[in-house]
Amino acid sequence: MNRILLIDDDFGLSELLGQLLELEGFKLTIAHDGQAGLDLALSCDFDLILLDVMLPKLNGFEVLKALRLHKQTPVMMLTAKGDEIDRVVGLEIGADDYLPKPFNDRELVARVRAIIRRSGLSVQELQNPHGQMLGDLLLDQSRQEAYCNDKLLMLTATEFGLLYSLANNAGELMTKEVLSEEVLGKKLMPFDRSLDMHLSNLRKKLPARDDGRPRVKTIRGKGYIWIP
Repeated sequence: MNRILLIDDDFGLSELLGQLLELEGFKLTIAHDGQAGLDLALSCDFDLILLDVMLPKLNGFEVLKALRLHKQTPVMMLTAKGDEIDRVVGLEIGADDYLPKPFNDRELVARVRAIIRRSGLSVQELQNPHGQMLGDLLLDQSRQEAYCNDKLLMLTATEFGLLYSLANNAGELMTKEVLSEEVLGKKLMPFDRSLDMHLSNLRKKLPARDDGRPRVKTIRGKGYIWIP
């Protein structure tokens, strides 16, 4: 059973989400302020954290920043409808996805399942780890881990998925539409900057190549190419 931590100070919404997610087969833990949520996130292992932006004691951004210093647990931010700044900031500091309030129950469940599916590890995968060398990178899909020159890169599940998809199609143009569906599990919508923000974060975490060439080339208006 997948474990989800919900950090939201709306008691009514928390109760409704608790009922919905438990009916869908998830085990839910709830915190109603940022500090309590951060303490739980650091002391326990969860498959996903649903994190509201507006919280008492610590806001959602502060919780996420502190969490990312220690853990790469997938995080979906719950933002106010139409507040684009919150979404961009959340993605910049390491959120895997965002969902504006109010949201459709079915969309929430679908997003939750998509994030857990792309970050989850089966027992069989853990018992049979494998990795592949791509230049100076070692990508271990079973453990969702990437190494550069034997040094572990601290990537979120979404960043690893993006790296894996690009690197395994080195030299080929990967359109934003394809990457959005493969990596984020959703169709690319107009003005959606999620993919761009995840790539920006990934670029910052990847060490420079020895030959000085960029790892990823942007084809404006089309997509990206991983440079072999």
